[in-house]
Amino acid sequence: MSTASSRIAKPATTGAPRVSPARFRAVRAATERLAAPLSAEDCALQSMPDASPVKWHLGHTTWFFETMVLEKAEAGFRPLRPEYRVLFNSYYVAVGPRHPRPQRGMLSRPSLDEVRAYRRDVDERMIRLLERGVAPEVDALIELGLHHEQQHQELIVTDLKHLLSLNPLNPAYRADCGAPDGGPAAPALRWHGFAAGVREIGHEGADFCFDNETPRHRVLLGAFELASRPVTNAEYLAFLADGGYSRPELWLADGWDARSKEGWDAPAYWEGSRDGAWRVFTLGGLRPVTPDEPVCHVSYYEADAYARWAGARLPSEAEWEVAAAGLPTDGHFAESGRFHPAAAPDVRTRPAQLFGDVWEWTQSPYGGYPGFKPAAGAVGEYNGKFMANQLVLRGGSCATPADHIRATYRNFFYPYHRWQFMGLRLARDAE
Repeated sequence: MSTASSRIAKPATTGAPRVSPARFRAVRAATERLAAPLSAEDCALQSMPDASPVKWHLGHTTWFFETMVLEKAEAGFRPLRPEYRVLFNSYYVAVGPRHPRPQRGMLSRPSLDEVRAYRRDVDERMIRLLERGVAPEVDALIELGLHHEQQHQELIVTDLKHLLSLNPLNPAYRADCGAPDGGPAAPALRWHGFAAGVREIGHEGADFCFDNETPRHRVLLGAFELASRPVTNAEYLAFLADGGYSRPELWLADGWDARSKEGWDAPAYWEGSRDGAWRVFTLGGLRPVTPDEPVCHVSYYEADAYARWAGARLPSEAEWEVAAAGLPTDGHFAESGRFHPAAAPDVRTRPAQLFGDVWEWTQSPYGGYPGFKPAAGAVGEYNGKFMANQLVLRGGSCATPADHIRATYRNFFYPYHRWQFMGLRLARDAE
């Protein structure tokens, strides 16, 4: 997802259209529901260069349909406001000039009402286009745009959480977010073994995927074991109690430098209290850390240090995908409305909670699969130019729409990032 979380779809296939007017309306309405509890002030602010204001997300996802679809497919196309082409362009150099990303929070104009009017205008035009019918290549672009919007729905949640966390009032997005789920305690950690051999990973089939999930290819894996669930807060607290943040031998050199520079002594959004208990900022406000929930908002560096402390390692993305292939996507996703991870279920026969709740760091650098070639034109900027210095995460989170995730989905972030719902699952070589 990187910081703009955009990717490109596979080439269009023939057959029935992928996108119906009803699906288009449903995805666009989900974005509006996320913004509904927010004030105009909430929607205008930018908390850091990696995040964007909610108002900008609302505009950018609309810009995509206007610029990438309507401009190509609408007879007599005219943009609603030509200046939006610059204001809401993210990083598409081929499209033209872009407003600087770190300055998106300076855009007091257009107003939130004007951005919502922009959405209504483009939605009406898109529905007319869909009702008339579109060519397969346009249909593929529309589907790409809907998945792109779902990525920005996740970013709305995570960017907003970072913004609200900086307010000393600890405001809640919604009071019911992040409350303990009242379910059973997290099960004891167990290990599931996978035999050595040649395996295949990557997407196959006619359903939607992004191009960075292809081509499907073979990988050679040694025998390995994967933990039955993600690492919990209770387990991470033991790492803290054992001086995990003050022991340089546990950390990669870059990680130790980041820890020292940023003053990390716990996961993001955690804070201590006078009675020694940790509290965590959630989208429901400040709450006690719940021991059985997956630890969340840790960087790759922290995840790697914890794994080394625990006598294990992080999985490769190939190991993760082999373990996840064919399993149901049955975790907590955006539709649950929690926007906070919940304790893992007690599943004995397979790894649990591989999907939803927290993105899981892998040790794999983000790059192209063998044979990967970026597409020509502006949409080719989705993936290829980001394939350097980032690491792959898998599985989705509590802010990911459920129908947006699959076992082959590759997310990617820089190793120092923490503001996404990032957690970890341990792996080890089989003895």
